[in-house]
Amino acid sequence: MACDVIVFDFSFIRGLWETRVKKYREQRKKEKERLEKSSLEKIKQEWYFTLECKKRGIPQAVYAKNGFIDTSLKLLDKIEANSPLFKESNFSENIGKERNKFIFELYGEDWKELPETLREQIHLKEWHINNTQIAVIPSYIQMFQELRVLEMPQNLITHLPPEIGCLKNLKELNVSFNKLQSIPPELGNCENLEKMDLSGNLDLMELPFELSNLKQLIFVDVSANKFSSIPICVLRMSHLQWLDMSSNNLKDLPQDIDRLDELNTLLLHKNKLNYLPWALTNMPKLSLLVVSGETLVEIPTPILESPTLKYINIQDNPYQRIFPSETEEVEDRDYERFEKEFMKAYIKDLRERETVPRYTKKVSFSVQL
Repeated sequence: MACDVIVFDFSFIRGLWETRVKKYREQRKKEKERLEKSSLEKIKQEWYFTLECKKRGIPQAVYAKNGFIDTSLKLLDKIEANSPLFKESNFSENIGKERNKFIFELYGEDWKELPETLREQIHLKEWHINNTQIAVIPSYIQMFQELRVLEMPQNLITHLPPEIGCLKNLKELNVSFNKLQSIPPELGNCENLEKMDLSGNLDLMELPFELSNLKQLIFVDVSANKFSSIPICVLRMSHLQWLDMSSNNLKDLPQDIDRLDELNTLLLHKNKLNYLPWALTNMPKLSLLVVSGETLVEIPTPILESPTLKYINIQDNPYQRIFPSETEEVEDRDYERFEKEFMKAYIKDLRERETVPRYTKKVSFSVQL
């Protein structure tokens, strides 16, 4: 059977297609022009323009006059550039850049000493030095009279220089998880200090009496050390609100602990306490008390029945150490740091609870690293 084969001229087909496309585009253009002139499209533009202005925080009185809205993009850009929100945004960015000029940051185990150029940057207000091999804080730190924050956790610092007492504007000191064995009495000259974290040094046994001068302190953390009692200087810190003495060698608490009448959080877990003194019932702002151990044989009834005090008794389970003995000191620091993070999250959860327990609550946990 024969087949009919139809042959087209391809140039003719292309011309026909181009003509149809041209007519379609012309129709779309006319329709677009019609919509742009219509009241419906104008209302739509005004609506979107109004929403954009609201999103950028531009007051309606600026772009709407006598009921008419100017939807020109030039006006929007002009309004935005002069708007308080735009200026505040630019101001915040400039403040952020300016603030970074006053902050020094250093991280990583490759650093064994501070860079020599740091000596010249006495305008700095904050030092953040974390997880390095640095063992010495240089004496030239006394030149940094504008320093507000000295944060140097997880390094190898063995002592604080006496010159630290020259930092009259210092507000925060964090030298946790280093290798400090003593604290210089000159630290007591930093009378504006509000937060002091000496936790995780493992070998601190006492604090100098001169720290009694730190009347502005509201936060003290000396956990994971070897204190056998609460230092006398701490009892004289009249504005203290948070005291963490956990993971030490406490056997009893001072009978005059109620001198800390601003204290709201007292962490005493992982000690060797046999009893809690009645003085704790005379601390009206105390809202969280954390202890641990089965050695407690005497607990004042008002502590257990207080409607405003969250009394938590944490019972530790034995955990198995699986590290080689030659690195035991490092392991102790790692374990204490891990446990501290755990307790931090746990205490935050306690504070967020609406109900207050009227009974001893035991929380059991075990950790294996």
